[in-house]
Parts: sequence; C-alpha cells; structure tokens
Amino acid sequence: MDKILVLDFGGQYNLLIARRVRAEHVYAEIKPYNKITAAEIAAEGYKGIIFTGGPNSVYDESSPHVDRAVLELGIPVLGICYGHQLMAYTLGGEIASAENSSEYGKTSVTHKGGVLFKDVPEESNTFMSHNDYVKTLPEGFRAVACTSKCGVAAMENPEKKLFGVQFHPEVTHTDYGRVILRNFIFGVCGANADWTMDDFIETSVAKWREQLAGKKVLLALSGGVDSSVAAVLLHRAIGKDLYSVFVDHGLLRKNEGDYVEKTLGEKLGLNIIRVNAKDLFLEKLKGVCEPEKKRKIIGGEFIHVFEKAARELGKIDVLAQGTIYPDVVESGRGDSAVIKSHHNVGGLPAVMDFKMIAEPLRELFKDEVREVGEKLGIPRELVRRQPFPGPGLAVRVIGEITEEKLDILRDADAIFREELDRSEFRETTAQYFAVLLDTRSVGVMGDSRTYGYTVALRAVTTDDFMTADFARLPYSVLEKASGRITNEVKGVTRVVYDITSKPPATVEWE
Repeated sequence: MDKILVLDFGGQYNLLIARRVRAEHVYAEIKPYNKITAAEIAAEGYKGIIFTGGPNSVYDESSPHVDRAVLELGIPVLGICYGHQLMAYTLGGEIASAENSSEYGKTSVTHKGGVLFKDVPEESNTFMSHNDYVKTLPEGFRAVACTSKCGVAAMENPEKKLFGVQFHPEVTHTDYGRVILRNFIFGVCGANADWTMDDFIETSVAKWREQLAGKKVLLALSGGVDSSVAAVLLHRAIGKDLYSVFVDHGLLRKNEGDYVEKTLGEKLGLNIIRVNAKDLFLEKLKGVCEPEKKRKIIGGEFIHVFEKAARELGKIDVLAQGTIYPDVVESGRGDSAVIKSHHNVGGLPAVMDFKMIAEPLRELFKDEVREVGEKLGIPRELVRRQPFPGPGLAVRVIGEITEEKLDILRDADAIFREELDRSEFRETTAQYFAVLLDTRSVGVMGDSRTYGYTVALRAVTTDDFMTADFARLPYSVLEKASGRITNEVKGVTRVVYDITSKPPATVEWE
C-alpha cells in the first residue's frame, strides 16, 4: 500500500492535509517533525512527503526546523505555508517579514505553468495566512506563481522533486486546492489509489484483536455517532469482551437514550450497560457557567463513572473512546494552539484505573467515520444522524445548566431538527441544532406580556468540520421552526439564526 508522510510543524489545518490525501484513496499518516529521522523516513518507503503549515517564523529560536537530509532523500516533498518557507530557508533561500504585505483569507494567485498547476486556470482564488514570505529562492528553484503582494506564491525544483506553495491547498477556500494536491500525489509522487475504508476496517479489526486479546475493554459510549461506530468496530474485534457503558448524564437529546440502547444493544448485539447518572452530573455542574470548566467537569465525571462500572465488572485494564481527528486538533496537538478541550481528550484525570486507552477512530474525520459505520452494518439513520458533542447539551445551554433549561432546549432542538429533516436541505446541511442562550427578552402572547429565553438555531455546511460555513436555509424553513418553537415550547419568546462561519467561530457555541 502506497503512503504519504505528512510532517507536522504545528497549526490548525495540519490534520486536514492527511484527510485530503486519503480522500484520493492514498494512505496518509502524520508524524511530528521531531519524532522521525531522515533514515526512518527512507526506511518506511513513503511515496511523498508534505511539510505542513505552522504559526512560527523560521528565524525564531523556538521554531521547528527540519534536517536537510530529508530534502535530499530523493522523495518528492511539498511544502505548504510555513513548510514552503522552511524548505526555502533550509536549502539556502532567504525569508523576510511581510510587514505591510501580509495576506490573510481569500487571495488571487496567478501562475505561469509548473507541475502543480496542471489543469488549474492561470488565475484563481487561494487561502493565504502568512506574515513571512520567500524573498530569495534557493538554488535550482523557480517561482511559478505570485500574488499582488507575494512574488513567490509557489516555487518548484522538478529535477529534485521539491515544491512549495505559500497558500493552503487543503482548505475549501482554495478553489483548485484538490487539483494541486492530486497533481503532487499522482503526477509527482506516482502514488496508487489503493486505500479505502474497507482497508481501514480490516486493518483496525486485526490490530485491536491482537492488542486487546484476553483483555476486558470498557467503552465510553456517549450516544453520538463517533462512540457508536467505535463500539461496533471494537465489538467486531473482541466481541463480548467489550463492555459499552452508556452514561445517561441527563444531557442527551430528546429520546436519545432509548434510541441508542435499542439500536446498538438489541439490533447489533452489543453488550451495553446503561448508567443513570443525571443527578450526579447536574449537581457537579450546578452554578458553573464557564465553557471549559463544564467540559473538564463532564470529562472527569465520565471517567469516574466508567471507573466505578469497571470495578463492578471486575478487572478491566482498557478504556475505549470515540475520539476522532477534529477532537484532537481543537484540544491541541504538539505545537498547535488549543481551541477548546474535548471531554475525551482534555478532560481525563491525571490518575486513572485504566492502564491503556484505545481510540480506534482517532485518525478519522467525521465523514470517514460515517462511511466506516455504514460498512459495519450500523443502520443509516444512526450513522447519518446529527453529530453530538461528548459533553452533550451542557455546551448548548449557555450559562448555568438547570433541568428547566435542558427541557426547553430538548424540545426546541427536536423541533428544529424535525423541520430541517423534512426539507430538501437535510442532505446538504452537515449539522444543525438549537442553542439556549442565557438571556431573556420580552414577548407578547395572547395579549399578555411574556418574559422568556432566546433560542439560537445553528446550521452549517462543511465536508470536514475543520472549516464550516453557515447554511443558507430558506426563510420558509426558519419561519416554520421559529413558529413551532415559540408556540410549542413553554418559556421561549424569541428565536434567532446564527450566520457565523468557522473560523472565526466554532460550530458549537461552547
């Protein structure tokens, strides 16, 4: 199986590069820049290497660098953003501060040929995010693209199979980014498209069957798509040695608990242990308003509940979780900045009863998880259901969490999802849900003054959840949802629609 190495230098879009490569059915794996040597790279037989972006300047003392030997292996290399600058710097080029020439967001790039730009129009939009730029090219390179402010938006040395781009071809904002990546993967590296989700399932089942042989495994089943798919995958590997503990923490969506238990337990034969811990969680969350504190509390309590369940089941050494790529990215990876911690990444206590953590989906994005789930035989209505954060409705109730607020949000959220599910926008909208704001406003109902909560509706379009745009829903859908919520949900006087993209916002409000 051919594979591409993604050498990680930090930044928020790094894991997305691997996703783009795998979307072309070529296996990609990520290694931190300082965790693999040139000799090890050569021994692994990679077809190509991609240097990722990062927040540093090559001249900072603490900035990550690369052994020049990596660039002299004869393996094709593509440098992106910081990786582009690092390649130039390492090979003797000059990097300068852009000062008044920095570029952020959509930027028009003009190219003049070159291997990477095959089938790309002479002028197209790209996504830029840089302060520094390549001022002087290394020996043997030529500039093949520019912007109005940047003379070296792309460079190449085809003889040595070295290429660099200042923009980010991996993000959707770059119009022909995937074409550029394909030109590198297939045109330069000569990789074969021989990796699929069937291969992932086969490899994962074999891996976890071997690693978990003779061990009892406790899986943290939150009720979302990720943990459900992880449960079925591990069930295929180790069968009844997997104990899926489903914590009903009182923060689930309407009718969530019964649906998950029936589908995974009765239909798919998983060994599910349902724990009613609503009172415990709500007591711990009482008076807590700060989002990160909510997440940490929920993460800690999840583990405590699992530890208790493990003790009741006997000796269990392994904790399994449905962690996926975006969880890891946003919780901070290596030199990356922390956007928000996730209950199954940043909320783990320092001391645990478990000797091992199993995360079979850690290297997958949401769309890959769904594909794996369908191939494992999970009903489509479960696999394609709306993504749900591990902390549940706790991060969709802004401010302090109370049973009253949770009941209001459950009903409002169910109505919004029901109305959108009935529309033609269900298939094109990646995620949609309701948020209960911690503000009240005056309303009028039946000629009487009311004073109730505000519900925010959120719907986004995305193919990877690393970036997202708000969904352009028609007024008719929003009007129907708003009318039903204000009429059917007691305590709501106002409904608003969130039209913020990611970035600058995240998909979830907290």
